[in-house]
Amino acid sequence: MKSTMKLRQTVFSAVVIAGLIICSCTPTEKGSAPASVNYPVEYTLSKADLMDKIKGGWAGQVIGCTYGGPTEFQYNGTMIQDYIPIEWDETRMEWYYNNAPGLYDDIYMDLTFVEVFEKEGLDAPASSHAHAFAYADYMLWHANQAARYNIMNGIEPPASGHWENNPHADDIDFQIEADFAGLMNPGMVNSSSEVCDRVGHIMNYGDGWYGGVYVAAMYALSFWSDDVEFIVKEALKSIPEQSEFYQCIDDVIGWYEVNPGDWKQTWFEVERLWSSDIGCPDGVFRSFNIDAKINAAYIVIGMLYGDGDFGKTVDISTRCGQDSDCNPASAGGILGTILGYDAIPGYWKQGLDRVEDMDFKYTTISLNDTYDMGYRQAIEMIKRNGGEELDDGLKIKVDEPVPVKFEKAFEGHYPVKSIRAPWTGLPLVAGGPTEYSFDFTGKGFVLKGGARKLQGVTEDLNLLVEVYVDGEMHEEAILPTGYQGRRHELTWKYNLVQGDHTVKVVWKNPEEGYRIDVNNAIIYGTEP
Repeated sequence: MKSTMKLRQTVFSAVVIAGLIICSCTPTEKGSAPASVNYPVEYTLSKADLMDKIKGGWAGQVIGCTYGGPTEFQYNGTMIQDYIPIEWDETRMEWYYNNAPGLYDDIYMDLTFVEVFEKEGLDAPASSHAHAFAYADYMLWHANQAARYNIMNGIEPPASGHWENNPHADDIDFQIEADFAGLMNPGMVNSSSEVCDRVGHIMNYGDGWYGGVYVAAMYALSFWSDDVEFIVKEALKSIPEQSEFYQCIDDVIGWYEVNPGDWKQTWFEVERLWSSDIGCPDGVFRSFNIDAKINAAYIVIGMLYGDGDFGKTVDISTRCGQDSDCNPASAGGILGTILGYDAIPGYWKQGLDRVEDMDFKYTTISLNDTYDMGYRQAIEMIKRNGGEELDDGLKIKVDEPVPVKFEKAFEGHYPVKSIRAPWTGLPLVAGGPTEYSFDFTGKGFVLKGGARKLQGVTEDLNLLVEVYVDGEMHEEAILPTGYQGRRHELTWKYNLVQGDHTVKVVWKNPEEGYRIDVNNAIIYGTEP
């Protein structure tokens, strides 16, 4: 942390020396990038422009997601080199809609929440969103799946996203699903943050939640300003400065200001300082990184170095690697909102007309439906927040972004060791071993694994395990064999007293044809 702060001070000094500090002023026209704004600000947006920007936001997401789809998690800890082609033509979106619709989890997850607001009104509580999301037909992973399991087993939000109940709390999940919160709050960052509080804590906490708050803030500001640098900086006001998420994005901005011509140099700086994931059990000790803040850094790299060019922005965010469909989806959606649908270059909209009337998989909602719902909800939000609906326009009140509450996941926990089962996967089976135990020194652990049925078995069951820590019952856990309701990890426990511990897992209802796989255990200590 100290090295990061020292670097930030060095960057700031370099900016001052370069004479880049901009005088304080109030933006009176698009494109201005003031160092400060005299809030509150009122501005008027025509209804046609409101719809154009909402359409641009949703369409930009689909375009970015499609473009990066073939590269998703194919380049972990490395950028996608310029000589590697990423194809684009008029058939891409239609092909994915028909053959790999799960690519658009970014969008149909958003639409779950949009639809709840449509059915129940803008005061729909977190519980409504949580249950609509948990019992939907689509497949989920990481923080989303951990939250689904929690909700299905009686752990409601915000506990469903809290890091002690969800080892994926810092993952990217809400960051890729928060677009709707900004798009329904034109110019109104604090209102979008309130929506994010309700929905984002279903599946995330701390930096994982901040990712969604920040992305939504950038969307909201994109209705008001078309200056990308201003939007990136001003949206960051919604994030507490003491958070690592803030510090990571602030570093990206600083590196850009010192070196605005080379995105790859900034990418290397991000890797050097911010690529160590401590939460996600699938990413700790591996190059795979689904942490929200580093993937948000890739969004911001694309936006800052993209110079307002749609194709360049999406391409750079993709070539940063890791979650390289979700990141260009966010960058493309934000820039699509800035530009508006009509101004997205025709090259990037080719094939869009083929899918706009097609329902997203697992929904009865098309892009055209989404445009209309988003437009209606945005008008209602404007009126709720001190704005006014005019005959052919909307008067919108913009308040200064206020930091949301500070929260930190995995505080005082550092991955120190990975303990493997005796072989690649130790199975607990009926008629064989039904217990597994291991010893460790530390203050927490996550034991990976899960339940499954053997080949030829069709019926799913809920397998039951008892977990003991130091001889005391920690939990009785349900392990569904069905993929939809699965538990993402076998068991975990944080905030133990630093020291020697023993964990024992006992399968209580062994059944022929089923097994419980025990994989590696990630051990946490008090120091890196």
